[in-house]
Amino acid sequence: MERTIRVTGKGKISVKPDTIRLRISLEDTFREYDDALKHSADSVELLKDMMEGLGYDRKALKTVYFNIDTEYESYQDRDKSWKRRFEGYKYTHRMNLEFPADNKRLGKILYALAHCPVSPEFSIEYTVADPEAAKNELLGEAIKDSMAKANVLATAANVKLGNIVNIDYSWGKVDFVSRPLEELSLRCCEADAREPASYDMDIEPDDIDMTDTVTVVWNIA
Repeated sequence: MERTIRVTGKGKISVKPDTIRLRISLEDTFREYDDALKHSADSVELLKDMMEGLGYDRKALKTVYFNIDTEYESYQDRDKSWKRRFEGYKYTHRMNLEFPADNKRLGKILYALAHCPVSPEFSIEYTVADPEAAKNELLGEAIKDSMAKANVLATAANVKLGNIVNIDYSWGKVDFVSRPLEELSLRCCEADAREPASYDMDIEPDDIDMTDTVTVVWNIA
C-alpha cells in the first residue's frame, strides 16, 4: 500500500490597496412601470454625464445590479384585518466606479455626488488593481508553508518525502477589500478658478491582510 503524508499549508500576505471602488446605488418608486424604467435610465445618464465632466470615460461607471419590482404597503382596514396596498414599481440600480487610489480624485467625485440632483447613495472600498497577482502570491505562500511543515513532519517521523501525489485547492473567491469608512473625514473646500469644487479627504487605508490554505499530498518512503 502506498504511503503518503497530507499537509495543509496556510498562506498569509499583506497587500497595499492601490484602487478605490466607489459603489453607487439609485432607487425610487413610481406608480407606472414605464416611469420607473425611464427615471432609472435618465438618472444613470445624468451620473455618466457627471463622471464624464470629471474626466472619466462614461463606460467606467459599470452596472452590477438592476431590478424593478412591485412595492406593497401593509395597512389595517376598518375591520381590523391587515391588507396590502399597491404602492408602485421600485427600481434598484447599483453601479461601480474604480479609479486609482487618490484622495484628491475621491474628494472631487464625492463632492459631485453630494451635489447631484439624483441624490445617490454611495460607499467606498479600497482594493487592488491586479487581484490575480495577489492571489497567486497568496497561493505560493500557502504552498511554501505546506512544504515546510511536510519537511518537519518527515524529519520527525524519520521518513523521506517523495513526489507530490495531489494538490487540493478550493479556488474559492478571495476578495481583496478594505473599508476604512470610520476614518472618513469630509471638509468642504472653496472652489477656485482652476479646479472644480471638492472635499478635502483624509483617508489612509490599512494594508489588506489575506489568508488562504492549500493541501498537498506527498509519497513518503
